Amino acid sequence: MHSVINVPSPSSYDLEERRLKKEIEKRQAKRVLIQLPEGLKPEAHRLATIAEEAGAVAIVSADPCYGACDLAVPEAKSLDVDLLVHYGHTPVTRPKHTPILYIEARARAGVKEAVEKAIPYLKDWRTVGLLTTVQHVHRLSDAKGILVRAGKTVIIGDAGHMKYPGQVIGCDFSNAESVSKEVDAFLFVGGGGFHAIGIALATGKPTIVADPYEKRAFPIEDETKTILKQRWASICEAREAKSLAILIGLKSEQKRIENALEMKEKLETNGKRAILLAVREITPEALMQFPDIDAFINTACPRISLDDTRRFPKPVITPNEALILLGEITWEEACRRGWFES
Repeated sequence: MHSVINVPSPSSYDLEERRLKKEIEKRQAKRVLIQLPEGLKPEAHRLATIAEEAGAVAIVSADPCYGACDLAVPEAKSLDVDLLVHYGHTPVTRPKHTPILYIEARARAGVKEAVEKAIPYLKDWRTVGLLTTVQHVHRLSDAKGILVRAGKTVIIGDAGHMKYPGQVIGCDFSNAESVSKEVDAFLFVGGGGFHAIGIALATGKPTIVADPYEKRAFPIEDETKTILKQRWASICEAREAKSLAILIGLKSEQKRIENALEMKEKLETNGKRAILLAVREITPEALMQFPDIDAFINTACPRISLDDTRRFPKPVITPNEALILLGEITWEEACRRGWFES
């Protein structure tokens, strides 16, 4: 699933052009690779021009970028660049041998109108957990103030996994999980339902979206229930599979070989035929090349299994869901663990 900046116009972001130029000059980089999430790709030409004005040859990655777990490190090495410029995310890890400049691309949009529209949806809950992406972390105090004035007790989690308190990414909701027992519901400030659905699945708590771009608020309860039904259906279908493939992601922070090997052993112990497949892009087209495989276990990005269910003609389940299939844990236990554990 894409980790995209879900906005109508890339000009809604602070792209830190001066910092980009200054860093290239300071590092004396002669060749740079610029990696952009989908919503910022229209800015490629302008950012490349700035890089070249700083004295570097600029190359823009045209591949999809799903998050900080999808760093273009192999591409940077292949192209022999001096600097990888990664937009729109904060570090998950920092590869030792590839210099990386992270530019967060914070949104310029205010949150007041969207948060105020969210208050009626929160009327039944007193204590609210407040979450957002890196694009809006600088607006969390504004959002908190609005909620406090509306009589809410506001809690912002800081589990230490993320760079900022209250920050979530598409596969890490530790800041939500760390305060889940203390809150009645969550308010997510950001575009669309992608992250909010992840919060609801990870915590089991009601989650409301305050979208600063569209200046509206909405619940995601129905979408979450639909995903849960789809997940159970996928597990039931995968139970009938005789031959399964365990998918090993080849992206920098999605490569969980030991997890895949352990899953293969579990399947074979339970009488299933299993094969390991290494894959960079998990798409229906890629999986359809293996017609004798009845189901797939995805050890890479869990959001592919959760959000793209309908795209795949055969079940693609997560490792936790595979444990249900094998009878090692219950559906309730899997829900409690969440779908986002490595």
